[in-house]
Amino acid sequence: MTTKQIRLTLNLQSTGRHDAAWKTVPATSDWIDGIDYFASIAKLAERGRFDAIFIADRLGGLDKTGRDRPWRGLDPTVLLAALARETSHIGLASTNPAIHGNPFLLARQISSLDHVSHGRAAWNIITSQEPNTLRALGKEEVLDAETRYRAADEFVSIVDAFWRSLPPEAVVGDADADVYIDEELTRPVDIRGEHFRGAGVLPLVGGYRGRRPVLFQAGTSRASKEFGARWADALFTSQRRLDLSRAFSDEVKGLAEANGRRRDELLVLPGLYVILGDTEEAALRRKADLDALLELGPLVQELSDYLEFDVTPYPLDGELPYEQLDGEASSSHQTVRRHQLVADAKARGLTIRQLLFNNLSGGQRVLIGTPEQVADDIEHWVDQDAADGFTINIDVQPSGLEAFVDGVVAELQDRGRFRRDYEYGTLRENLGLGAALPAPADAFAGA
Repeated sequence: MTTKQIRLTLNLQSTGRHDAAWKTVPATSDWIDGIDYFASIAKLAERGRFDAIFIADRLGGLDKTGRDRPWRGLDPTVLLAALARETSHIGLASTNPAIHGNPFLLARQISSLDHVSHGRAAWNIITSQEPNTLRALGKEEVLDAETRYRAADEFVSIVDAFWRSLPPEAVVGDADADVYIDEELTRPVDIRGEHFRGAGVLPLVGGYRGRRPVLFQAGTSRASKEFGARWADALFTSQRRLDLSRAFSDEVKGLAEANGRRRDELLVLPGLYVILGDTEEAALRRKADLDALLELGPLVQELSDYLEFDVTPYPLDGELPYEQLDGEASSSHQTVRRHQLVADAKARGLTIRQLLFNNLSGGQRVLIGTPEQVADDIEHWVDQDAADGFTINIDVQPSGLEAFVDGVVAELQDRGRFRRDYEYGTLRENLGLGAALPAPADAFAGA
């Protein structure tokens, strides 16, 4: 019988994953700019011994998402730096792009978070090019997939080089010789790439005690998986079916091996959107009550956008026209997302109406039930090598998280599958990962 320990991270959302969550709690701006609110959520997640809290930031100005529901407006790294002082063990994963911005500034920013948190920082690498992001940054060019990941590889290579540029042994502090840092022991960066450049030595050791901050990354396209297998310590992913998730996990871990890594050095953490109740009926009723607060019209349009197929002519209580949804979408990433949703809907016999309330905006699998049922499911996916753990999305904060900690976490602890206390002080150690990875053999080298 396996005793593999389950990994859990929390998607730190404003009021919760459900689009109507904000309608169930008193109106307040604390969701946007209140450190006390986010500190209470972080402390609750730490009480539940989560590995990390993760902020899925969408870089860009105010758009429809932020107008229709509360959205986090705070810079994720600034917020996490504040939360570092409110917590002591939980990891702090900040989402920042690898195709926008400056590698030196990012290297210093994440390294600073790692130092002030005593080794609990992580960088969640994204390569998104949403129109709202491009407008906010004053950019017009949209990179094709190959160019985008080539640019991201340059960016991460330069960041990684800066993190290695001032090793701990270079800080000699020799008062007699009047030498604080031995320049001979530094590793100056001088990289000039097609998209990014960087030169010099980072003015602080690259990570806490000289160990590189943890790297998270998300994506389902082939290029994204190859990129993640080179650089990431853990992959966030949207997986709705066990068989597809197991195939995904096997593929990316195989790609990691091709990069000279062990399979267990790359964690796969699919998103899981949980709605809990003392009974299954109570959980279903909680979900139905939330769903009733949403308008159908926008959801129909959202489903059409997601599928890139107009569903308005079809009856809501019928099934999708599966035979018309076999083609390619506008991108490989969107094709994978559509395939996951369609395969899940077909296997479960979902109607279009049921699909409308199936977490379209998040894309993660929805799991409704008792703490015991959710723990069974989590355990089964991990034991079937479909995941190493999950990135948990909570329907309504903080009540849903309290129920998850007191119910699901407690159940997994009783089964010996999840820690009762943190063993280590750093995120890398608590995730069961080794020392910082060497630079990939085929990483961008510059000239």
